[in-house]
This record gives sequence, structure tokens and C-alpha cells, in this order.
Amino acid sequence: MPYLIQLLPMVLVLVVFYAILIIPDRKRRKQYGEMLKNLKVNDEIMTKGGIIGKIVNLQDDYIILESGPDRARIKLSRQGIGSLVNQKEDNK
Repeated sequence: MPYLIQLLPMVLVLVVFYAILIIPDRKRRKQYGEMLKNLKVNDEIMTKGGIIGKIVNLQDDYIILESGPDRARIKLSRQGIGSLVNQKEDNK
């Protein structure tokens, strides 16, 4: 019985660690994966490097991004996408 009492603080620390770090990270990863699956042409995105542009072509593993005043095109891995900047609503 005293061994169980000594293990209780360690078990509590592990439970708190799981609740604070692992559960929110799983949620963020799930949202990121859904965002990558739902990308469409003309969505405005920001890359993980900070480049903002519009998607002009979608492939399975990469996208073509158009950015800047001279409309430079950049081939980018889908994993390089950071977030959606402006998502167009289909119901308008």
C-alpha cells in the first residue's frame, strides 16, 4: 500500500501532462489535416515561411502558389502551408 501512495504523484503528473500537452496537439493536427484536405483553387494562404499568395493549381503532394505584384508562381509542398488567410464562402 505505501508503494501505491508513492506512485500517485507521478501518475497525477503524467495525467496532467497528457491533458495539457497531448490532447490540444492532437486537436490542432486534426484541424490542420482537414484544412489541407479542403484547399481549393483561389484560396489565399500563408506559407510557414510567411509568403502570402493565391492557389492556382492543386496536386496530390504539392500546390502552385501565385504571389506578389508580378504574379510569381511558386511550387510548394502541401506541408509547407501554414494557414488560410482568406477563405471564400460558397454560400454567397
